[in-house]
Parts: sequence; C-alpha cells; structure tokens
Amino acid sequence: MVGEGMAGIFITLEGIDGSGKTTQARLLAEWLKREGRCVRLTREPGGTEAGEAIRRLVLSRSVAVPAEAELFLYLADRAAHVGEVIRPALERGCVVVCERYADSTLAYQGYGRGLDLALLRRLNDLATGGTAPDLTLVLDLSPEQARLDAARLDRLELEGAAFSGRVAEGFRALAREEPERIRLVDAAPGVDAVHAAIVELVKGVLGRKRPSPGASRREAP
Repeated sequence: MVGEGMAGIFITLEGIDGSGKTTQARLLAEWLKREGRCVRLTREPGGTEAGEAIRRLVLSRSVAVPAEAELFLYLADRAAHVGEVIRPALERGCVVVCERYADSTLAYQGYGRGLDLALLRRLNDLATGGTAPDLTLVLDLSPEQARLDAARLDRLELEGAAFSGRVAEGFRALAREEPERIRLVDAAPGVDAVHAAIVELVKGVLGRKRPSPGASRREAP
C-alpha cells in the first residue's frame, strides 16, 4: 500500500483512547528491532516539531476547538508528518509503526463528530499524498473497558462514553469496508496476549516484503 519505489512497510495502530495503543506500538517496535528490522516508531498528532505543537493545542483541556478547526489541525499535522518522517523512513526501507493515522480522522471527525466521510477521505488523500498503511491494527475495546487516568484526561478523552462509542463503531465499520488492510484486535486481554496477537498479524505482512539490504537495523532517526 505504500507508494511506488518505497521499500519499507507501514503499520498503523488505531483505537479509542485508553485501548493500549502506545504500549502496543512500543512493544511491536521492540519486537521488530529484535527481528533485525529498521524501525521508525512515531505518532499522530506529533512526530515532528510542528506536530508536537499541534498536539499540545488540539488536546489541551483549556482550549475550545470547533470540529472543523480540529479537523484541519490534524490534517496539517499529518501532511508535515508524512513529508518529514513517514515517507523518508519508508524510502530507506524501514518499518514505520505509527500510533494513529488517517483512519482516526474518519473515526473521530467522521463517525464521532458527524463530518462528511467522503470529504474527509478526499482531505486525507491530500494530506497523505496517497501514502497508505500496509496494515492497520485496530485495538477493539468498549468505552467501559478503556484504561484512562481520570486525573490526566485530555480534551478528547473528556468527551465521554457516547462519543467514544461512536468512534469505536466507526473503527469497526472501517474494518468491515477494508478487511484485508484493517484488522480488529481484541484489546480486552492482558498486554502480553494482545502483543502476541499483533505479532501474528504483522508476520503476514513481513513475509510479503523482505528487509531492504541497505536498511539499518537500528531505529531510523
């Protein structure tokens, strides 16, 4: 699914807040490095200097951000992220492991906020330049099972169970539309069990694309 001429593999992790994405992205990156792969672990929003500034703004509890403004902030972050981090790492033959990507826009701003899905897809295509994941792992969890720190909730985490439920169903709908790329992973079991399930799915993608001879085994800068 990555662009023509790119030797790398692009894997994204998605899911509602509190589903364990950060932990599982880190564990996956560590496993890939032990397998001898060049790995770039990154996240959205964030991943670049501009992106981290956008992250602080869009997740701040003290700033009110209308749905349309929220959308364009995420898209600006994604455009910078793809150009500065994701595409260069893929061109070097690395495996990019990214916590959140374009599917989050469809789930959160589309299913969650009610913005037009067809428009969101066109805007995603513009922001990504057509750079799409080879595999998307959705950590599937109900809002009631989400593991959130009540003392440190960000603006989106404060939206509540009804919003998170719409987002969760959005991810499931996307998985039904693209079953070959988007795979649901039950996020309710323990960390080790979820990691094992993820590794089995990732092995299928790795088997289709061998490491690039010039790719470093260390984490990409």
